[in-house]
Amino acid sequence: MTIMRYKHSMRILGIESSADDSGVALIEASGAFGKDFHFKVLANEVASQHHAEYGGIFPNVAKNEHIKNLPLLLEKALLNDEKPDVIAVTVGPGLAPCLWAGITFAQKLAQKWNVPVVAVNHLEGHIVMSMMKDAALAAIEYPVLALLISGGNTQLVLSREPFRYEIIGKTRDDAAGEAFDKVGRMLGVPYPGGAELSRLAAQARAEGLVADFKLPRPMLHEDNYEFSFSGLKTAALRIVEKAGNVSDELRKRMARELEESIADVLVSKTLRAVEAYGVTTVVTGGGVAANTFIRAQLEAALSQAGVALLVCPPQLSTDNGLMIALPGYFHALQKDFADPMTLRANPDLVLGEKE
Repeated sequence: MTIMRYKHSMRILGIESSADDSGVALIEASGAFGKDFHFKVLANEVASQHHAEYGGIFPNVAKNEHIKNLPLLLEKALLNDEKPDVIAVTVGPGLAPCLWAGITFAQKLAQKWNVPVVAVNHLEGHIVMSMMKDAALAAIEYPVLALLISGGNTQLVLSREPFRYEIIGKTRDDAAGEAFDKVGRMLGVPYPGGAELSRLAAQARAEGLVADFKLPRPMLHEDNYEFSFSGLKTAALRIVEKAGNVSDELRKRMARELEESIADVLVSKTLRAVEAYGVTTVVTGGGVAANTFIRAQLEAALSQAGVALLVCPPQLSTDNGLMIALPGYFHALQKDFADPMTLRANPDLVLGEKE
């Protein structure tokens, strides 16, 4: 994408519905991708769903919740009833029924207001969100390496220039967040398990509890940037079955060992890619990026290597409309608009592909 200058401000409405969080945000932004870019958050409304009884996201239930929540969030976001200049909506990757809820909503609004629509890749949203600091763009030196870690994705993505992406490594099976959730389920921790396991792991460290077992560090020493976390679930299951009874102490020890295993792999692979590609800036985004221990381990390792780490605030690491509105603005600058009526959900959309 060629970055062009834009002298006037734009109001962008961001709509996110790729999984179980409904998000609607309104920003006012101006300037090109660089030092003159600034934005103001006029609204950022999120409605989170709870799918604990299903042990995971139930797509059709989530879709219906999005259909119910999005108009309510829009009403909160547009208190003065002023229409935006552009609508940005997530088209993938994600769960198809959920994506369609947001797309259909955007289509209706575009028709009602007669404003253009930008199709946004959810993963690009996490990257761009993590590049922001104090309502502006953080100091960035290319090439940039992005570590995306969530319930559905674990990827290392190289950008040699803004808005150009090359996936250099990804998970071959379970994502990091998925490993947390699956192990949490076998330990009797409510879904989603990541936040609770992180809390238990912190307790284990505070109490000096160390596991008397060792979980694998999958693909840690392989000469690539690929990930694989399904083996962690299998290894944890064997330990739980052998114990017979899941005690509070076992939960804490397992949570600590699991968190440290995942952190070891993420940090090691990221550092290896940093060295191979001459990277001086790393950004990380996605729900697992809110994990305090993983963030701290990444920051310490990258700081020692002389590499800057950009991470958005934890409350913005999970899915929201703001992370869609921001890349939507930069695409709108280039008039990279989509025909609202031919928009389609793409659950397997790859970062860098045309939405």
